[in-house]
Amino acid sequence: MRTLNLGILAHVDAGKTSLTERLLYVAGVIDEVGSVDAGSTQTDSLALERQRGITIRSAVVAFTVGDTAVNLIDTPGHPDFIAEVERVLNVLDGAVLVVSAVEGVQAQTRVLMRTLRRLRIPTLVFVNKLDRAGADLDAVLEQLATRLTPRIVPLGAAERQGTKDAAFRPFTADDDGFGARLVDVLADGDDALLADFVDDPAGLSHRRLLRSLALQSRRADVHPVFAGSAITGAGVDELTAGIVRLLPSTPEPDGDAAGPPAGTVFKVERGPAGEKIAYVRMVTGTLRTRDRLAAGKVTALSVFDGGGARPRAEVTAGWIAKVWGLTGVRIGDSLGEPTGGGAEHHFAPPTLETVVVPRRARDRGALHEALAQLAEQDPLIDLRQDDLRQEVSVSLYGEVQKEVVQATLAAEYGIDVDFRKSTTICVERVTGSGEAVELIKQDGNPFLAGVGLRVEPAAEREGVTFELAIELGSLPPAFLRAIDETVRETLREGLHGWDVPDCRVTLTRSQYWPRQSHAHATFDKSMSSTAGDFRLLTPLVLMTALRRAGTRVHEPIHRFELELPADCLGQVLPALARLRGVPGTPAPTASGYLLAGDLPAAHAHELQQQLPALTRGEGVLETRFDRYAPVAGPPPDRPRTDHDPLHRDEYLLRVVRRV
Repeated sequence: MRTLNLGILAHVDAGKTSLTERLLYVAGVIDEVGSVDAGSTQTDSLALERQRGITIRSAVVAFTVGDTAVNLIDTPGHPDFIAEVERVLNVLDGAVLVVSAVEGVQAQTRVLMRTLRRLRIPTLVFVNKLDRAGADLDAVLEQLATRLTPRIVPLGAAERQGTKDAAFRPFTADDDGFGARLVDVLADGDDALLADFVDDPAGLSHRRLLRSLALQSRRADVHPVFAGSAITGAGVDELTAGIVRLLPSTPEPDGDAAGPPAGTVFKVERGPAGEKIAYVRMVTGTLRTRDRLAAGKVTALSVFDGGGARPRAEVTAGWIAKVWGLTGVRIGDSLGEPTGGGAEHHFAPPTLETVVVPRRARDRGALHEALAQLAEQDPLIDLRQDDLRQEVSVSLYGEVQKEVVQATLAAEYGIDVDFRKSTTICVERVTGSGEAVELIKQDGNPFLAGVGLRVEPAAEREGVTFELAIELGSLPPAFLRAIDETVRETLREGLHGWDVPDCRVTLTRSQYWPRQSHAHATFDKSMSSTAGDFRLLTPLVLMTALRRAGTRVHEPIHRFELELPADCLGQVLPALARLRGVPGTPAPTASGYLLAGDLPAAHAHELQQQLPALTRGEGVLETRFDRYAPVAGPPPDRPRTDHDPLHRDEYLLRVVRRV
């Protein structure tokens, strides 16, 4: 049996969870279609999801069409939970992008489609809600072509749209203009088809065009468009057939099934007893119970079948499995042989940070443990503990995510919390080159380690690189590893307390004392260097080098597009100026102006709140992270954590106390 791992993606409220329910119903998995409003859907299993009517965590369900087993992954649509979508993208064979026939292409729709196209994930489009008043398939098709990609192929027309009897009528070879439209789009990606068309335009069969459509769709070169209603079921049969016919699937493995297992972890959750459960997309080989991996020993496996997960002794390539027993596993890990790409970031990082404060002081310890478990499920929460101030902070995408974290802590852990005002997460970029050296028994160095480091700027998104300018073999590998790991950890807090994401660090000097023993072979730490010495000295050297190199604080900048009535332009421009927005030249539209420009992320939410009053409720705003830019004026400082190595004497005093 073939397997197809399918993602359902959409802007919030476009109807993707309802579509998931209808697909399960059509496939015979469920006897009754659940309702998002009633909280009875298969994939919104969290109590909080049922209460709010939104998807918060990705969920996997399965159904079978012919000889293809489809693992369907329902993802959140709200932008505050984009991290859930990001993790799913790494394991998909194909996707269905859901667009509302009433609201059309929305902000999140554009973000998702850009990413799907960049990753070349084969994608079908389903225009939902044809039965809703105001539905306009032709208008949405025009938006798809102008705002997303011109390489769309509508495969049918809407009938009686805007009524409960709305239907989707698939095009056939007899429909005027359908063949010509297919040739027009497909010829760009099929040279043989183009040559045949030039030789004999009338000789191209409809079957030949459909074969080319399927081939180019599986290559993510074109995007077939279906339409219908997830509520009434209109068009869902055609979409189901298209999923199997137009998206790539993995054939049942043959000889490769006996090879070493390799897979990608895209989700981690906790079971009823607190045990870790990893969701793994198998790439090659076979994973079996009792297999030993770096993250632990596999104690149980299950795959998705019908309405739930069923135990299985082994899982082969192409399948998604739930795996128990991997106590050391994290999201993005590769199981077995490295698969690559598991931890790649496709969307912007969170731009907000807030301090979480327990209402009862006695809950401080429990709060840290609870947040640590939530960070297992969402690593971008980026839990940050400040022992000096007894505070815990987390990174977030928005205020809705904050409310969800608060409700989850109360419902699942019994911890009531408040949040301080959210602040914008900045970064520091190295502006020059700086070096520092600390040698054993010199200049008050209390550690049996010698380290010299040079810090230099790197290109944006290059990350932190650690290079060697010392002779290979001159330092034991364990000590090198300790320096490398400590460099990366220390750079999470630069001179102003912000992360330093892109720089090159070079080890220029090294010194250590070999292992010394007493006469009876007892290890003497006072005469022998250890990895701990290098872990404690490296932050001091690195921060001195960083101070000499210099850094500049950069804040996140959003790109905005604002559609507004013509007579509101005079009110909007001054408001943008107050929020430090930099608009471009207004472009006239049929109903007013389109205004595009840059806006500090710190003020994006404020603009969204002011917009209804500024535009009589008619303004439509889209914002997305664009880049980091230098902060104008005095740089904002972030409170530093307990292990701050900027002040040498205080750092050494804390280290001595800990040791």
